[in-house]
Amino acid sequence: MSGNEQLSTTQEKEEPTAGDDERSTGDGDDELQLQVELLREENERLRRSYALARRSSYRRSALGLAAVGVLATVGAVLFPTSRDVLLALGGTGLFGAVLTYYLTPERFVAADVGTAVYGAMADTEGAIVDDLGLTDRTVYVPTGASNPEAWLFVPQHAEYEIPDGDALAAPFVVGDEPSERGVSIRPTGSPLVREFDAVRTGDPGDDPAAVVDQFADAVTEQFELAESLNADVSPDERRATVGVTDSAFGGVDRFDHPIPSVLAVGLAGALDAPVVAETTSGDAERADYLVTLRWPETATA
Repeated sequence: MSGNEQLSTTQEKEEPTAGDDERSTGDGDDELQLQVELLREENERLRRSYALARRSSYRRSALGLAAVGVLATVGAVLFPTSRDVLLALGGTGLFGAVLTYYLTPERFVAADVGTAVYGAMADTEGAIVDDLGLTDRTVYVPTGASNPEAWLFVPQHAEYEIPDGDALAAPFVVGDEPSERGVSIRPTGSPLVREFDAVRTGDPGDDPAAVVDQFADAVTEQFELAESLNADVSPDERRATVGVTDSAFGGVDRFDHPIPSVLAVGLAGALDAPVVAETTSGDAERADYLVTLRWPETATA
């Protein structure tokens, strides 16, 4: 065999054929698909484990309360002199155990899921406001004194007037007067305020300080939207400043963020007056963001 023939034979052995390339690509796709399936299964397993851990925490709390109730009830039998106190403690513990056990949430939504959903909405509505050349002012207008619903009105001009309720029902407010033009959006805080009103105890009336404090507690305790909120209310100046730390839904300065939205919708409903909300960056040592709420002099407070 000549040298040229030997070189040709060697090249034929070393060069892969088209079929080999296709098989190699196919094997790579199969491997990638397998990895995706494994990651998906692992993600589902982690979600189930997280939900189970949360439910187990509620169950342990219920068992702890039940144990306290039983011990207090037994103590009432053994110590007649303290029977009234121990019976009251036992009844409270057993009642709390029943509520905790049966009111345990069956489904938990991860914070990153809520952040992604809210982020898509905020980006879309914020883009609409920017494209229309509207102001950066957000005004939460109540629909009635006894109704937790509200509209988020973004005016076209800095000098604006609040349109009537019928005009606010349309997304694009195009009144006869330029000062009444803008967009009207259902705020994210309305359904949360409605949920809070269904379970809250005590009516703060139209006292701005009491209203803001109550809804600040709801943001942290009931909805768990932030680690902590610190409110400073000045009724004489018709202003409230709320410091927000560790928001669960990211930057509080995004369009219609749930935290300022809940505070503004709740305060607007209590005062039966429009509330202007403004969010700025705060001092990192005391708060991540500062939410400032302002209401007009004509408010009922």
